[in-house]
Amino acid sequence: MGAPADFTIETRDDGSAVLRFIGDLNIATIGHLPERLQQTNETIAAIDLADVSHIDTVGAWIVHRLARDEKAKIINAGDIAERLIEAVGRADPGPLEPPPRQSAVIRILDETGKGVIMAGISALGMISFFGSIVRAIGGVIRHPGRFRLAATIRHFELVGASALGIVGLMSFLIGIVIAQQGAVQLRQFGAEVFTVNLVGRLTLRELGVLMTAIMVAGRSGSAFAAQIGTMKLTEEIDAMRTIGVSPIEALVLPRVAAAVLMMPLLGFYAMMMALVGGAFLSWIVLEIPPATFIVRIQEVVPIHDFYVGMIKAPVFGMIIALAGCYQGMQVRGNAEEVGARTTAAVVQAIFMVIVLDAFFAIFFTEIGWG
Repeated sequence: MGAPADFTIETRDDGSAVLRFIGDLNIATIGHLPERLQQTNETIAAIDLADVSHIDTVGAWIVHRLARDEKAKIINAGDIAERLIEAVGRADPGPLEPPPRQSAVIRILDETGKGVIMAGISALGMISFFGSIVRAIGGVIRHPGRFRLAATIRHFELVGASALGIVGLMSFLIGIVIAQQGAVQLRQFGAEVFTVNLVGRLTLRELGVLMTAIMVAGRSGSAFAAQIGTMKLTEEIDAMRTIGVSPIEALVLPRVAAAVLMMPLLGFYAMMMALVGGAFLSWIVLEIPPATFIVRIQEVVPIHDFYVGMIKAPVFGMIIALAGCYQGMQVRGNAEEVGARTTAAVVQAIFMVIVLDAFFAIFFTEIGWG
C-alpha cells in the first residue's frame, strides 16, 4: 500500500511558507489529505516533493491544483512527478467561472423570442403535415381499398364510445354549476327564470363543444401522440415505409376520421347532458319543473346556437387529431421524447381549440348568429 501521505509546513524568514509532502501521493494513501490542505491558512510559496516516494495522477492533480491556487512553485520533483503534473496541467480547464447573469428583461426577451421561433416552426410543420394528410385523402379516394376501415372503427370506439362516461359526467356537472351560479346572481334582480336562458345558450353554443374538445384532447390527442411516438421510437414506422405502406394512410387517416366524425356526436351528447344537469338543479333549487324547463329552452334558445356548436365540433376534432398525430411523428431519440411530445400535443391542441373558438365567436357574430 505504501507510506501514508502527509505534509509539513515550514515558515521562511520572509514570512512565506514551504509545504513539504511526505510519503506516497497516490489514490490508496491520500485519505483525507485534500480536506486537511484546505484547512491550512498559510500562504504557500513553494511545494517540495523531495520526500515523495511515489505519485500517481491523483496525487499529481492535488499538487497541480494547490500550486495553481496558491501560485506556488513546485521544487524537487522527480522525472515521473514532473511528467504527471505537466500532463494533468494540460488537461486542467482552470477555475470555472459562473457565466455572466443576464438581466431579467434580457432573459424574458430571449425566452419570448425562442418561443416565437418554435411556434413558427411548429406552425409550418403542422401546415406541411396537413398537406400530407390532404394528399393521402386524395390517394384513398382514388384507391378506396387502401382505406383502413377496421382501424377507423376501432378508433371510433376509443375516441367516442369510451369517452361517453367521462364526457357525460363532466357535462352534467357543468350544467349544474352554470345553473347554480346563474341563479345566485339573477336572484338579486328577481330574474331566476332567466337561468334557463343562460344554461341553454351557454351549453349549446359554447361550453358543450368546447369542454368536450378539451376532454378529447386530453384523452385521445395524448393517446395519438403516445401511440405514434412509440411506433416511431421502435422504428415500426420506418419498417412500414420500407414495405411500401404509407404511415399517413395507415396511422393518421383513421385517427383523423374518428376524431372528426365523433366530435359532433360527443358534442351533442355533452350538450344534452349539460341541459339535464341545468334542468336538475333548476328543479331542485328554483322549483322549475323539467317540462317547463324544456318548453322554456325551446322558446328562448335560437336554433342557430345549436348549429354553431355542431359546426365547430368537426373542426375541433380535426385540430385535436392533427396536433396529436403531428407531435407523435416528431418523436426522436428516446422514451423521454415520447412524454414531451405527448404533453406538447395536448397543450397545442387545447390552445388551438380555444383560439379557433374565439375566431368562431367573432365570425358568427358578424353574420348575425351572435
